[in-house]
Order: sequence, then structure tokens, then C-alpha cells
Amino acid sequence: MNLRKLTAFAFFGVALIAPQAFAEVPIEPRVIDFAAMNKEVGKRGGTLEMLMSRQKDIRQITIYGNARLVAYDQSFQLAPDILKSVETTDNKTFTLTLREEHKWSDGKPFTTEDFRYWWEDVANNEELSPSGIPREMLVNDRAPTFQVIDDKTLRYTWEEVNPLFLTALAQPRPLYIYMPAHYMKQWHAKYGDPAFLKEKIESEQVQGWSNLHQRFGRQYRPENPDMPTLQPWAQTTNLPSERIIFKRNEHFHRVDPEGTQLPYIDEVIVNLASSSIIPAKTGTGESDLQGRYLRFDNYAFLKKGEADGGYNVRLWPSGKGSEMVLLPNMNTKDEAFRTAFQDVRVRRALSLGIDRVEINEAIFFGLGRTDANSVLPSSPLYRDDYARAWADFDLEQANTLLDKAGYSERDSEGVRLLPDGRPFEIVVETEGDSQDADILQLIADHWRGIGVKLFIKPSQRDILRGRVANGETVMSTWEGLNRGLATPRMNPEELAPVSPVQAQWPAWGQYRETKGASGEAPALPEVQRLSELYGAWRTAGTEDEQRAIWEEMLSIFTDQVYTIGTVSGGLQPIVVNNKLRNVPDEGIWAFEPTLYFGFYLPDTFWFED
Repeated sequence: MNLRKLTAFAFFGVALIAPQAFAEVPIEPRVIDFAAMNKEVGKRGGTLEMLMSRQKDIRQITIYGNARLVAYDQSFQLAPDILKSVETTDNKTFTLTLREEHKWSDGKPFTTEDFRYWWEDVANNEELSPSGIPREMLVNDRAPTFQVIDDKTLRYTWEEVNPLFLTALAQPRPLYIYMPAHYMKQWHAKYGDPAFLKEKIESEQVQGWSNLHQRFGRQYRPENPDMPTLQPWAQTTNLPSERIIFKRNEHFHRVDPEGTQLPYIDEVIVNLASSSIIPAKTGTGESDLQGRYLRFDNYAFLKKGEADGGYNVRLWPSGKGSEMVLLPNMNTKDEAFRTAFQDVRVRRALSLGIDRVEINEAIFFGLGRTDANSVLPSSPLYRDDYARAWADFDLEQANTLLDKAGYSERDSEGVRLLPDGRPFEIVVETEGDSQDADILQLIADHWRGIGVKLFIKPSQRDILRGRVANGETVMSTWEGLNRGLATPRMNPEELAPVSPVQAQWPAWGQYRETKGASGEAPALPEVQRLSELYGAWRTAGTEDEQRAIWEEMLSIFTDQVYTIGTVSGGLQPIVVNNKLRNVPDEGIWAFEPTLYFGFYLPDTFWFED
């Protein structure tokens, strides 16, 4: 039997201390180790303003807040955060212990009833969860046994190992296995007053009580100001609004080394503005902390405005596997390109036909790395052969590969011909980012040397995703691996077909997501192997097994060039108000595992005066 207990004290090396003058924190709060994070003790007060583009971007405050049942520590190991401790047995049984006297932001107790309510009345309710319980809670389609031990202790037990469970709790969009039962029961047909529900269904113009429950119970995207939270700041603004105010959660569970309850900052205000003008507004000092919607090509402008704007600009390396990747759609409805892109020689040729050095110099001032789309040097899984796979600029080899693949015939302009007589002209659909367009213009020039034409088709994110899922795209762009800093315990789902939103193999991803009900079974042996390996990772019992699986998946993924990386390690401008303290000078800008600012705990940021 392998029994492992994660406790806040073991992982953060702190002693129990009494919070100073803030009686609403748990009896045993999480004490942040400021010395380990190179932070200084601050003081409470102040308002932090940020800029976002859309109302739904308020989910970023949940990401930045990084309050999770378990979270990544400074070594990217999982440790308790909201929880007091986690005890695991053979990676099959997980016993969760809550902190004594921990409360929701409205002052009501946070207990195991909040977990029971979610499990029995939400996850296993067909009206609220028509697709069933989340896939992270299933092992070979089997759900766990759920037990409430007492009001502070609960347990999940699977018949087989479940390596996804804890990592899912720590994700940027975490697996929520709890809800504030005392608040949510009013929206549930089992508990709520029928007359109240009927009135609200009519006033909110929804079809039934389940729609009410969903609308008023969002935790990741906190649109309801009455919804209690465990995050450092609680949303207080009725929407829609162009100015959304988050106020300090007076029951937050973290304290500084002197026992002062966090967060230090009283409130966070999100001001909405068009994404196209956010760099300009940031440059005039209208944001106290900004990274989102800024690009490296804004750096010179932002740097110039430092003195007048009262801020400083820092450059954090990106944690993405590549700043931009090309995604050849191997499931496109265009049969000629489907055949071409399922041939590894074509994918490798297109990658070899890109001059990444020029892209790095022209777009990233030579500060990036001319690598394939893979994990980064900071990842314990990094290997040079993954990073360098088919990433050199070699027109001779690229042309030879295309000739051998059967595309040797050309038209009068030197453009290769497809078997149906059409020119080898690739329309690349992109979300419309100007940096992507600049990179694509350079690639268009490079590909002329291999007899391939590239055309750019700007689109909108939702439209592009729909076209990808329907097989209407031939090639598109996206960011590289989100988990560029991957560890063996992180989910390797980006390397295998698991979802129709994966633009290189949407039909194959749909097949797995729907368990064969729709989509197509993978046609390539190497992709089939990736699917097998992903299934094996889901049942791996040890970190060594997980590492071996990751390494084989990375080897296949990079050698077969399912995504064509460009440049990795680009730099992200981070604008910080001159009076804002404890924001690190050096950080990593990544969705996962650093949650952008979240890894650096914004609840510890404070204003000097």
C-alpha cells in the first residue's frame, strides 16, 4: 500500500501561527512562505485596476486568484491550498480534510455538505449534468465511491488509479467538486420553493430550473454578485457593466508570515475596453497590472511611456510550447489536402521550409528559440531532440520530401500541383492577431522556395473553432502547447486526439470525446499509438510510469510534426504600477501551470502607499 499525505505544513515549511486581528480566517490558515517566494510583508489597502476586453474575461480573476483545493507550489508539485490536507492511497483513494472554521465569502461555513451537494444533487442529476459526471472523475467509465466522513472530512475511492483527479483540481479552470450548498439549494427543484422558481424562470426568461441553477451558480466565470466564493476577491457588480468590481473576501484562507489575512489589496476593478486599444490605454497608466492583450511588438511603445504612466515594463518568457503553430487539418473535408497532410513527408517538408531564424529576428528581436512545438527547457521532460525535430531551415530536404510524396509536378509559376490539378495553395485561417499575420507573411515567402503558396484568412475565434470542428479548414493557427512547462504528473492530453477543438485532428478528437458515437477513428498508426499511450497514462500508478509515457508521446508528437511550431520562448510585456509591490521581476507567462499571475499569488501584492 502506498499512502501519501499532503499537508499545508509539510509542503510550505511553516509553523502554525495565530492570525493578527482577523478572526474570520480558518483556525489553521495557509501561511504563505514569503522567504521562499522572495516577497516582503506588506500592508492592507488600495484598489488595483486592470483592463479586459470582454465581460466573460472576468474568469481571469478566478485564474489569477489561484485559490484551488490543491495548487502547484514553487517546484510545480501539488500541495494543499483551500484544503488542510490530502491523503492518498495507491492513487486510488483520496481523503480530503477541510480547514476548521473555513467560511465562504458570505460568512457561511465551508463544509463537506458543499461537496455532497455537488456530487449527489448536481454531478449525478441528469437535468443539471446531462453528459454525466466529469471525465476526470471516471476511470474506465466508472465513477468513484463518495463518502462523507464528517463535516470536515470526505473521501473518493476508485477501483483503479486516477492520476487525473488532483491535477484537475489545480487547473486554471479547475474541476469544481463543491458548490455553496446553502446558496445553491434555492435554485434546485429538490430544495427550492416551487413558487420562487416559477417566478424566476419567467423573469429570467429561461426554460427551466436547471437553467437558473447554471446561470446563478457559475464559479469559474463569476457573473452573479450574490454567489459566494472562496477566491481572494468576490465579484460585487450586477452585469452587464463596463466596470466590474471585486472586493476582498474577508474570510479568505491565506495569511502572511506575521498572521495578517490576505489579500492585502481591498478591491480589484476590471475595466472593459476593446482589445485593440488596451495597449494604448495601458501605456497611459490606466492599468496597474497588465499582461493580457499585450504583445511583444507593444514593448517599445510601453517602455517609452513608463515615466509619464507611472509604471515599469518587465519581460516574462512565455510558457507556451511555441508562440504560434500551424495546424494542418488531417481531417479536412478537402480530400486532396486530407491526403497530403496525412503524409508525414508533407508535414515535415512544410516544417523544414520555414526559416525560424528570420522569424525570430524579425518578430522577436532574436530573443526566442527556433524550436518545434514541444516542452520548454524549464520542463523536466525537455530533450533537445524534441525541440529540434524537423525545425531546421532546409529547402533542399523539404523539396526532396515533397517530390517523394508525389507532388513533383508544378505549374508555370513553379507552384506544385495537387493530384486533382489544383495548385498547392494553402489557406491558413487565423484568429486575426496581427503578430500571427506578420509571421505568416514571412512563412509565405519561405514556402515559395518549396513550391507552396500560402494565403491568410482572418477570422473570429468562435467562427474559426466551428469551422475546425466541421472540417472546413485546411490549415489554421493557434498557440503552441499550453503545458510547455509540463511535469510527468500533468495531463498529456494535448499530445493525443481527445477533442474536436484540436485543429490538426478534429474528427479523431471527436471520436474519442464521444466514445465513437461521432467523428472518425484515427487512421494513422502513430496517432493510434498516441491514443493508446494517453489511455495508459490515465491508468499509470507511478510517476516513473507517467514519465515514460510522456517521453514516448513527445517523441512521436514532435517527430511526426502534427503541429508546426515557429519560435518558442517569446517575451511577454508585463506592465506594473510603480507602487505595486511583490510582483516578481522575473516570471513565466503561461496559462498552465503558472495561471499567468496566479502562480505568484496576487493576494500578496500590495501598494506602497
